[in-house]
Amino acid sequence: MSDTVKDDVRVTAPAPAAPAPAGPGRPRRPAADAGAERGILSGFDWGRAGTRWGMRVAQGLVLVLLAVASLGPLLWLARASVSTTQDTLRTPMAFWPSGLDWANLSTAWNQAQISHYFTNTVWVALGSWCVQLLIATTGGYVLAVLRPRYAPVVTAAVLATLFIPGVVVLVPLFLTVLDLPVVNASLLNTYWAVWLPAGANAFNVLLVKRFMDGLPRDVYEAARMDGAGPFRMLWSVALPMSKPILGVVSIFAFLNAWKDFLWPQIVLPEPTLQPLSVRLPLIRDTVELDVFLAALLISMALPIVIFLVFQRLFLRGAGLGGAVKG
Repeated sequence: MSDTVKDDVRVTAPAPAAPAPAGPGRPRRPAADAGAERGILSGFDWGRAGTRWGMRVAQGLVLVLLAVASLGPLLWLARASVSTTQDTLRTPMAFWPSGLDWANLSTAWNQAQISHYFTNTVWVALGSWCVQLLIATTGGYVLAVLRPRYAPVVTAAVLATLFIPGVVVLVPLFLTVLDLPVVNASLLNTYWAVWLPAGANAFNVLLVKRFMDGLPRDVYEAARMDGAGPFRMLWSVALPMSKPILGVVSIFAFLNAWKDFLWPQIVLPEPTLQPLSVRLPLIRDTVELDVFLAALLISMALPIVIFLVFQRLFLRGAGLGGAVKG
């Protein structure tokens, strides 16, 4: 017998042609431009030095204009609050022609009773924050995690309330606060009249529900297999994974309660209970302009500090916090 030997035939694909070197008049095109999405300028245009530097200068100018438009009024208020009334009226854009007047802040805090109304505002904001956070977390948890049979109906009803203007419900809401059903008590001139209606915020409930819908279901199934009940899953599983959205809801709730004007004015007619948002327009006619501007600066200080401290929560992603380990 003769053995038949078959030669292996190997077909080698031709090597890709090397890119032509970039000459002095031919800018090099970025390698990632082929797979990247095209923006205002293509990769070939970005390769031109004049176009690239012109675009960067334009972006810098836009950034400066946005910073001036957003921070300009705040910086002017900070300057005017420690200036005299004459300097603010005569030379509003000058930097302290008559020197700094730090006494405006102490005068506004003590003589204008800003300290008292500032404390009232803190109580109003903290109570509204607690009620809104409680309703938003429990409502979103029930609709997104527990998912009872009536969950779609409740979700649709909560969503429908967003289409009702707030002015429409002022009269029935006031009548309810004036004579609370079942208990037949009036909440007028109490902070509960501001706190309880603040909890009926459909936007916060839907926001938390939407976030919890994206959380992994495997974590809840594992908790159920370990014997955790609904309250245990809420406290030990859902809330730790929902810290980013709870921070966002907290900031929204606190800032909205801090600047709310119409409803506190209606349900808190007693001047000693009113917050800064209601008292500042009345204080304007009783003090000098420089003291009033100092009072405005004091009223804005705490919201600005809170936003600067928690601004990273707006930029953070889902942030499961290590709930799922690979």
